[in-house]
Amino acid sequence: MELKQLYREIVNEHNLHPVHKGKMENPDLVLRGVNPSCGDDITLQLKVKDGIIEDVMYDGSGCAISQASVDMMADQIIGKTKEDAIKMAGNFVGMIKGEVTDEESIEALDEAAALQDVAHMPARVKCAVLGWHTMQEILEHPEKSQS
Repeated sequence: MELKQLYREIVNEHNLHPVHKGKMENPDLVLRGVNPSCGDDITLQLKVKDGIIEDVMYDGSGCAISQASVDMMADQIIGKTKEDAIKMAGNFVGMIKGEVTDEESIEALDEAAALQDVAHMPARVKCAVLGWHTMQEILEHPEKSQS
């Protein structure tokens, strides 16, 4: 199977069968992220205990790329420290913008690396990074939480 085909299947799988979509009971941090150019609108909910992200859920709607990306992100950051999650977000956004190209950084993103080709689709960049930006924002500025 060609790599691009595999990537498409990963994105479709996360879009059609998201693992982390829904409402969380008593989240610690909640932040809405909106991409007006595409109509992507998500509300990210995090449970954080002692600096470790214990659970992540999101609600909302948007294009396949935005929905798959936030679902993959949730997979990646559960069990990580806030610092590691923020660092991952930086790597992901860098990859999408074509600034992070070293294999090690990209491989560390696991399934989210499937979105690497978005770097060649400028109109989709905001879709792919919406969840990651929202997560970075709420972890760096918990006072913005809407919970």
